[in-house]
Amino acid sequence: MTDRGEGEFGAVLDAQWSVGNRLHGGYLLAVLARAACESPAGAGHPHVTAVSGTFIEPPEPGEAVARVETLRVGRSVAQVRAALVQEGRIRVESHITLGLLDDTGPWWSAQEPVELPPEQDCFLAPTNPPGTDLTVPLMAVVEERIVPEHLSFAFGAPTRAGVIASWQRLADGSDWDPLSLLVALDPVPPVSFDLGLSGWVPTIQLSAYIRRLPAPGPIRVRLAATDVGGDRMDEVAHVWDDKGRLVAQATQLAAVRLPS
Repeated sequence: MTDRGEGEFGAVLDAQWSVGNRLHGGYLLAVLARAACESPAGAGHPHVTAVSGTFIEPPEPGEAVARVETLRVGRSVAQVRAALVQEGRIRVESHITLGLLDDTGPWWSAQEPVELPPEQDCFLAPTNPPGTDLTVPLMAVVEERIVPEHLSFAFGAPTRAGVIASWQRLADGSDWDPLSLLVALDPVPPVSFDLGLSGWVPTIQLSAYIRRLPAPGPIRVRLAATDVGGDRMDEVAHVWDDKGRLVAQATQLAAVRLPS
């Protein structure tokens, strides 16, 4: 990312972070959050703590511009507006809250870590899922091991519980951080697959909170649907670190094709 001054940052969107021919939504929010952290508002507020993103048009891999506007800088938080622009059009727009995170555990939490089988007993998601022409380049940079029973949709027997859970690591061995957690909060496949609904599920809006710095090691991710109807579906994601602490959570509204 290149600082061009006056709130503009040059970025090159990497096709590796794609699902099919579409750049991953969490990755796009991470690009904007990185620009926000590198803007003057990030001085003293180095971590993204909250993001609300609206996906207007799908950008293409290649050059883009991240525009950051500072809204307010306070003692504990800084708030900015950021837009991803390509060919003169806004493709993604977000409001981002920056702060200073640490690894302190919660004072209280109602969310216990999702119970998963050992990593080695879970299915490693491939870049070329069997039975489909879809390629998922994202799975070469994120190692996602999905609970076997949550993959029954691939054999024509979805559980219809509306839940998909997995272990996740970054394939290059890097530790998770506040920016990369935005990718984990938008996992694939979409939970609609477990409901027997196949097809593309584009994100319309996603709101995420990063709660604390994650411990080194794998993370546990649970994705669940709450309500499906009107050609829309919500997905709620929770992420726990290797110490069992909730480190991030998100809610997104997505389009979904319902049976006629």
